[in-house]
Amino acid sequence: MPELPEVETTRRGLAPHLVGRRLEAVQVREPRLRWPVAADLSQALTGATLTDLRRRAKYLLFDFAQPGGAITLIAHLGMSGSMRLVNPDTPLLTHDHVCFCFAGPLELRLNDPRRFGSLHVIPASQQDRADGTSEAHFLLDHLGPEPLADGFDGGYLYRMSRGRRAPVKAFIMDARVVVGVGNIYATEALFRAGIRPSRPAGRIAAGRYESLASAIREVLEEALTMGGTTLRDFVASDGRPGYFRQSLAVYGRGGEPCRRCGGVLSSARIGQRATVFCPHCQR
Repeated sequence: MPELPEVETTRRGLAPHLVGRRLEAVQVREPRLRWPVAADLSQALTGATLTDLRRRAKYLLFDFAQPGGAITLIAHLGMSGSMRLVNPDTPLLTHDHVCFCFAGPLELRLNDPRRFGSLHVIPASQQDRADGTSEAHFLLDHLGPEPLADGFDGGYLYRMSRGRRAPVKAFIMDARVVVGVGNIYATEALFRAGIRPSRPAGRIAAGRYESLASAIREVLEEALTMGGTTLRDFVASDGRPGYFRQSLAVYGRGGEPCRRCGGVLSSARIGQRATVFCPHCQR
């Protein structure tokens, strides 16, 4: 699944080409995504101008302006989705389910082989926050802070962890605690911080959470620099894969030597997710 770095890579690739452009048409070729695409999607967006392209957790937020007021499109890429800018003459791929035709000409295509992605429109009447944004939507209103934003640090994690018995890996992967720390990045951050993934979150000291918060930031920032992680289907908006996978120290390496101590990496399942850790380096 595209994680925070992959989604942010997509946002950075698309924004310079699309912000300020008018959306001239929307073509829905396959409405059966995770949630059915609204029948009036084209009517709601055609003629609007894209004023901003934001990211919240793993969601892309396309902010449009039109005579009737602001309108936001929330896009989720699901398990294997991608968004690519192409020339309108480019032949359609089998899984190009929705095409957004911008002035230019530019065409943004949502390709989603497994159809686990989604598109939701939030009209101006539902954007009831004081800053005019769409955080009130049911997909967004429960989310925790961004791990790369101000306010996310070890002190925050320590306070949120008090009384929690869940494994620390499951704790930092909970989007209500912090967004965007998926399986790959949680595994790598815990290794860097020297914390065993199975330790109860409420039994980790404040100082160790400072190390973990720093490790989460470092892992995500490095992944952003490298364009995300190439796993299965992910590609960026320009069609190129990310390359952070080459830097993974533990994820997917169960049974191999630890790059830090030389011991054998162990594998386990925590929260139904595959987990690799070093029993010598992580306590």
